[in-house]
Amino acid sequence: MRVLVTGGYGLIGSAILAELHRDGHEVTGLGREVEVARRRFAYAGWIKADVRRLTTPASWRPVLDGIDAVVNCLGVLQDGARDNLRDVHVAATCALFEACREAGIRRVIHISMIGAEAGAPTEFARSKAAGDAYLMKLDLDWLILRPGLVLAPTAFGGSAMLRAIAACPLVTPVIGVGAPIQVVSVADIARTVIFALKPDTPARVIWQLAHPQLHRLEDIVLALREWLGDPMRPLVRVPDWAGRVVAACADLLSWLGWRSPARSTAFAQLTAGVLGDPQDWMTATGIKPRSLGDSLADWPSNVQERWFARLYLLKPVAIATLALFWILTGTVTLGPGRAAAADHLMTAGIPSALVGATVIFGGIFDVALGILLLVRRFTRAALLVMLAVTPLYLLIGTLLAPQLWLDPLGPYLKIVPVLLATVFVLAILDER
Repeated sequence: MRVLVTGGYGLIGSAILAELHRDGHEVTGLGREVEVARRRFAYAGWIKADVRRLTTPASWRPVLDGIDAVVNCLGVLQDGARDNLRDVHVAATCALFEACREAGIRRVIHISMIGAEAGAPTEFARSKAAGDAYLMKLDLDWLILRPGLVLAPTAFGGSAMLRAIAACPLVTPVIGVGAPIQVVSVADIARTVIFALKPDTPARVIWQLAHPQLHRLEDIVLALREWLGDPMRPLVRVPDWAGRVVAACADLLSWLGWRSPARSTAFAQLTAGVLGDPQDWMTATGIKPRSLGDSLADWPSNVQERWFARLYLLKPVAIATLALFWILTGTVTLGPGRAAAADHLMTAGIPSALVGATVIFGGIFDVALGILLLVRRFTRAALLVMLAVTPLYLLIGTLLAPQLWLDPLGPYLKIVPVLLATVFVLAILDER
């Protein structure tokens, strides 16, 4: 069967894509940034498309050419510079379902979420519910799968944040510890999709995918800490107000293009709990879902998991510190350090007519580079420019003012760790 998986390189989509391939299906993935996916999942065909622009059935028709079934894994957590909930979960998703109807594609499997209700506490859940409701009205062989908190060997979004919290070195901070949470292994979601594609599988059903056992958030975090092999640390319950402050900061950063899992939507969903009834799913499929312990046992942690978990919270700190360094360097050059910078240039033999303009240009360039580093769309380019100009600064400085190598404050020597910090940030920049 030829199956289209939208959001095919995401946390859930990639697991489904791989399971479909193992089961002998011909798979095609769709997403906004597929260059890396083409290399990671070379067995799949890939379609590059911004789903925010696929808001009419006509725009989906070329994508659906030759497709027998669709598995829709589209999803974004919250509005931001790169995402719009209503565009993705409602406009594009409903247009896809309508295009399937028009193209005669009967089997549509839609990945939703436990808690997708019109009166849910977040726009994320409400917009998911709107997509569910539209599909339920269509004369298609649809299945709506509503997973709980997804556990996966891949670390992304909330799963990455939980690993990072579990790896905190001195204490284990937890927010919203009282709400009940049910988990589901991504492998069980993928197995369900395989089952759902069978011709005799019942259609027009909604299944809630979760292990029946209830957990608190602290139980999951402590289990992850044990899975990582780290010694237990005191559990610190972070006040709700502190969580809201962190979420507000993450919300602001989303408008710079950063998709932090610490945004207010995630906080609200975890506070409300993740609670469903998986009995219909278990009875219909015969799947015995993996528990939290079983899921973690399936994916023994190694050094790469420990490195990732320990570096995850350092990543934003490293980016912010590097950006602040460049911004402050340029600000000092344009302000209190302007005269000293001019003196260095004149001592090096730069014509006095060019000194003022050179100092101003250099200061503005440094500030601009630091600001661009904070905008996700330009971060990688800013880092590459930093890698290019930092050695150039060092070379030009050595030629014009070699005596600064002997300066007790070490202005040249300090450039070397800055260069290494730039390489470090570039190495851990990938989100998936």
